[in-house]
Amino acid sequence: MSHSRNLFRLLPRSLPASTIASRPFSTTAPAFVKAGDRIPDIDLVEASPGNKVNLAKELQGKGLVIGVPAAFSPACSASHIPGYLNSASLKEAGKVFVVSVNDAFVMKAWGATLDPQNKSGIRFLGDPDAKFTEALDLSFESASIFGNNRSKRYALKVEDGKVKEAYVEPDNTGVDVSSADKVLQ
Repeated sequence: MSHSRNLFRLLPRSLPASTIASRPFSTTAPAFVKAGDRIPDIDLVEASPGNKVNLAKELQGKGLVIGVPAAFSPACSASHIPGYLNSASLKEAGKVFVVSVNDAFVMKAWGATLDPQNKSGIRFLGDPDAKFTEALDLSFESASIFGNNRSKRYALKVEDGKVKEAYVEPDNTGVDVSSADKVLQ
């Protein structure tokens, strides 16, 4: 016991505020998906829980995966996905998928709301247990807002099952880096 008491005497009682403020919260760089990574071999769902879609198999040519924090949320519905739906460059992107940590039914309803005639060809996929999102290391703690962990907002240009370019929002939910204007240039 006396040995552990001596250890505590060696620790500073408090650090100056300037020392604490200048230290980064984390000293490791983000590990999320990057160019060269393979698309995870994990099933997602489309329209119903039994309709499995595996993007590692689907994206053997050119394609785009757009990740959003939540179907029907304001930024996702008002600007992020409509930016892609209305882009003249969308057809050059190859197969396009929108993925969210939602169930298949919610994603089907959201897709029908945003693109009722499915003129764009964009497919809306659910990642109900967030396994795909977590495999990309793109989940973030958002239970206070969405009720559970969700996906960061992102877009991945994919060729032959590998990420060619990754556009991940630094604040998790903003619409800047991953906007259609920037991704489909």
